[in-house]
Amino acid sequence: MSSDCRNHFATLAVHAGASPDPVTGARVTPLYLTNGFAFETPEAAADIFALRKSGYSYARGGNPTGAVLEKRIATLEGGTNAVAIASGQSALLVILLTLLKSGDEYVSANRLFGGSLGLMRRLEERHDLKVTFANPLDLDAFAAAVTERTRAIVIESIVNPSGDVVDIAAVADIAKKHNIPLVVDNTLATPYLIRPIEYGADIVFHSLSKFIGGHGQVIGGIIVDAGKFNWAGDARYPLLSEPWEDYGGIVLSEKFPQTAFGVAARVYGMRDLGPGLSPFNAFLALTGTETLHLRMPRHVANAQAVARHLASHPAIAEVSYPGLEGHPNHPLVQRYTPEGPGAVFTVRVKGGETAAKHLISTLKIFSHLANIGETRSLIIHPATTTHKNMPPEERIAAGLGPDVVRLSIGLEDAADLIADLDQALAG
Repeated sequence: MSSDCRNHFATLAVHAGASPDPVTGARVTPLYLTNGFAFETPEAAADIFALRKSGYSYARGGNPTGAVLEKRIATLEGGTNAVAIASGQSALLVILLTLLKSGDEYVSANRLFGGSLGLMRRLEERHDLKVTFANPLDLDAFAAAVTERTRAIVIESIVNPSGDVVDIAAVADIAKKHNIPLVVDNTLATPYLIRPIEYGADIVFHSLSKFIGGHGQVIGGIIVDAGKFNWAGDARYPLLSEPWEDYGGIVLSEKFPQTAFGVAARVYGMRDLGPGLSPFNAFLALTGTETLHLRMPRHVANAQAVARHLASHPAIAEVSYPGLEGHPNHPLVQRYTPEGPGAVFTVRVKGGETAAKHLISTLKIFSHLANIGETRSLIIHPATTTHKNMPPEERIAAGLGPDVVRLSIGLEDAADLIADLDQALAG
């Protein structure tokens, strides 16, 4: 099936980018466990390495199993191309290193996955990629953080771990005003709930380890190029706008006007830096996409039921889930995610850190681990784990005090999840 077909989401989730194997007729995308690919001629090999011709050379830069995954996610997100990569963390790393050089600046939301925040601080300390953090829910403050030296804006569509939905279109307007790309981590929403490119995003990325893979089996990431940003002649982005002398002087924005960022991320990020995605993980993630449209409604419905129950529980001080009516972020939920704002949120437990950790230790169905977006429900204490490297005052400002736990609601029966929480909170 053509990757640019106009079918509905469920059909694309099953078919986009894939077709029966031309040699064997196998209908499921084969798992290509090879690290190298034979060339037809020396001239063909030279053309592939020089980017004059598409094709496979060495699996670090691409694999046929991963290529189907790339086409499928790019189609679901509405992008022109994608790059499957070793993890969501490496996806963000490659995006930043492709866009910025030492001394450049960018603005990032201050409410992000803890690993993203840690990576950004480390890149500033060691590589002089200067980040300015701002609250994405305060648009005036966010706009004020952008200067003439800013080269990109980075946000999450749905914030990890609070579950807040960001006004993507408004942030995109800020980016367009300064002619800089907007990068959106769409991991918590998936393209089933939000397609950030439709609201002005230029680059979208995911941790495949979460809802897209969906079963807690995969470590992987993917970068999607919207193909809309005009990189041509823009000296701020030399990898996109200036000649690559070691590739015969090719200028990616001229050679690949609609896919330039994806090509740069592959050539620099994959060939040079090396975080390739294993074909086995690509196969598992590809299989996960085929049920994404079935799993996400169940995740959301369960999250809504659990959040509503906890909001009235006497042992709970606060529930951050913006799918609840009356939550200050609820109007953005109605605009961007009418089917619900995902399945990850935080709660504040009365009794402080001791009570929060007691809750975690006493649950029987919820698993205590650091992932999110699995079929099973998960819980963790962010202040001492996923977000422990944040300065304490920033953790508090982000709503991650010692009394907070993060929930990722799975596909179990909601009544059983509620009963498990009740028995644990009773202690």
